[in-house]
Amino acid sequence: MQFIDEATITVRAGDGGRGCVSFRHEKYVPMGGPDGGNGGNGGNVILKVSPHLSTLLDFRYRNIFKAKRGTHGKGKKMHGANAPDTIIGVPAGTIIRDAETLDVLTDLTKVGQTFVAAAGGRGGRGNAAFTSSVNQAPDWAKPGRPGIERKLRLELKLIAQIGLVGLPNAGKSTLLSRISRARPKIADYPFTTLTPVLGVVSHHDEEFVVADLPGLIEGAHSGVGLGHRFLKHAERTEGLVHVIDSTHEVEEVVEAYRTVREEMELFSPELANRPTLLVFSKVDVTGARETAEAARRMIDFPERDVHYISAVAGDGIQTLLDGLCALRKRPPYEL
Repeated sequence: MQFIDEATITVRAGDGGRGCVSFRHEKYVPMGGPDGGNGGNGGNVILKVSPHLSTLLDFRYRNIFKAKRGTHGKGKKMHGANAPDTIIGVPAGTIIRDAETLDVLTDLTKVGQTFVAAAGGRGGRGNAAFTSSVNQAPDWAKPGRPGIERKLRLELKLIAQIGLVGLPNAGKSTLLSRISRARPKIADYPFTTLTPVLGVVSHHDEEFVVADLPGLIEGAHSGVGLGHRFLKHAERTEGLVHVIDSTHEVEEVVEAYRTVREEMELFSPELANRPTLLVFSKVDVTGARETAEAARRMIDFPERDVHYISAVAGDGIQTLLDGLCALRKRPPYEL
């Protein structure tokens, strides 16, 4: 399934029904007077968070949504029926913006949460509603008001408590498959993860969502590679796990760390300020553990937040899971 996280749609609420001009003409009702009913209200267009959606793919094939108009009023004071609302399902984490001004209208984060994207027009009043002591036979009615039409921009930011970041082929996907039931694509070449993958992790009676984000490369903040498009999905996280492949030379391992950190800082200083664990992967390879420890000293990263793991062999995984649970409770670093 394609992962679509941006879409532009047009929503058009229904117009209100016309009010009716009518007079009673019954044989045994002298001076019956006006009896035109009111028109029904037009339908609203409502966005609602659905538990069954995870992308904005549906909006690639349909991007115009219209609600029906209200029914017109009739004689004998018969009011028109209100039109039903048009409900549009969106995934949790969808931000709604005005497509022209880009102002944020709402942020839909919880299943069942709704937002009236376009309000239906009010039905017009029939001539019976205008009867008064000075005008006992009004011969006019009001037309229904038009429904609202607007263009919206939808942006999806995945809701995950922990985000895995790192260079391509650092071992993020293998780690996610080890600590959750997620099954991301794993291969021995870069950019095997082309879209974010979510996995639910359970540990010590805690349950949280971890997102494997496509690998970053130098220049990602300005559009190079794939990672820039998906960095925004890390903005909702409570903490980050920076995964580094420790099977290279010490200088390369250090450079891998600095590249990712610089890209995050250029993209969003607030994102780079999240509590972070530094994870050296693939330490089961001969010499990798020694390389990782030397790199850690050069990076001068707090030792309490460093983990040495092998997702394949299972080394260090339980300790890392303990660290993830603790990470969620920590405040952001001071800038």
